[in-house]
Amino acid sequence: MKTATLPPLRVEPELREAAERVLEAGESLSSFVEQAVRSAVSRREAQAAFLARALASRDRARESGDYASSQAVLDKLQQRLEAAKVDRRKRS
Repeated sequence: MKTATLPPLRVEPELREAAERVLEAGESLSSFVEQAVRSAVSRREAQAAFLARALASRDRARESGDYASSQAVLDKLQQRLEAAKVDRRKRS
């Protein structure tokens, strides 16, 4: 596979120094920047997928007329939170 380059990036000297300070042993600034780009791409892809699922869900609800009340959603989230708290206490 052929490789490609990212465009050069001009930043404030303080940002470059901060990035260099947090490099791990054996890590280059280039690999740090590459990993940051990969993370940002992954996060944006996940956000886009989430939005697509949300819009599809909205459309299905509009078509069927089957909606969940906000209180029902909050109640379900509260149940999940309580169950997670219990599970966490059991593991501690």
